[in-house]
Order: sequence, then structure tokens, then C-alpha cells
Amino acid sequence: MESYYVLVGIILGGIVFLAVFFHYVPFFLWLSAKVSGVNISLVQLFLMRIRNVPPYVIAPGLIEAHKAGLSKITRDELEAHYLAGGHVERVVHALVSASKANIDLSFQMATAIDLAGRDVFEAVQMSVNPKVIDTP
Repeated sequence: MESYYVLVGIILGGIVFLAVFFHYVPFFLWLSAKVSGVNISLVQLFLMRIRNVPPYVIAPGLIEAHKAGLSKITRDELEAHYLAGGHVERVVHALVSASKANIDLSFQMATAIDLAGRDVFEAVQMSVNPKVIDTP
């Protein structure tokens, strides 16, 4: 009978450990990044969580940039932009769009536009497809 309680305790402890582990260490996000070819470690994802940077914002940005061929964008740059109050997803979308349209837009310029309060993705879209405003 005592071994039954020990076994139940071990199983419950294991479940609690796994729940805490998967909360702080986004294993499946790491796995999707690895499959996509992005070089990021579990420790880096865990440390993002400790620094109050959501890995579910940074890692998809890295994956999108990597798949678009923008290998110069680093995890540190995206984290710094997020911590500065920027919109990581908009900046990465804008850089990918600018790259596909052969518009020379650096990461520093895109983040500066974003931190200035402008929608950098919309600015790139306006460069690609300018709107004509009719005036009377």
C-alpha cells in the first residue's frame, strides 16, 4: 500500500515538473525553429522568458526572416527592439516585403521608423504600391 502512494507521488511530481518545464522552456517553439533552420538554443529561449521577452514573439520573427533570406537579423536585435517598445512582427514583415520589392531598408532604419510611432510595414507597402489621392 505504501508503494502505491509513492508511485502516485512520483507520477504527480513528474506531471508538475513537466508542466513547469514546458511553461518556462518552450520546447515545441525550439523544435519548430530548428526544423526551419534557425539556430537558437533552449537556454536562449528560457533566458528570454526570464528577461520578460516573450519567445513566441521573437522566434517566429527569426523564422520568417530566415525563410526570407534575411540572415543578418539576430535574436539580440529583435529582443532589443521588443524591449525598446517596438513591434517585432511589423518590422520583420516590413523587412521581408522590402527585400522582395528590392527596396534597400536596413534593420536599423526599420526599427527607427517603428519606434518613431509609424507603421513601418505600411510605409513599405506605400513604397511598393503608392496610393494616388485625387484632389478637386
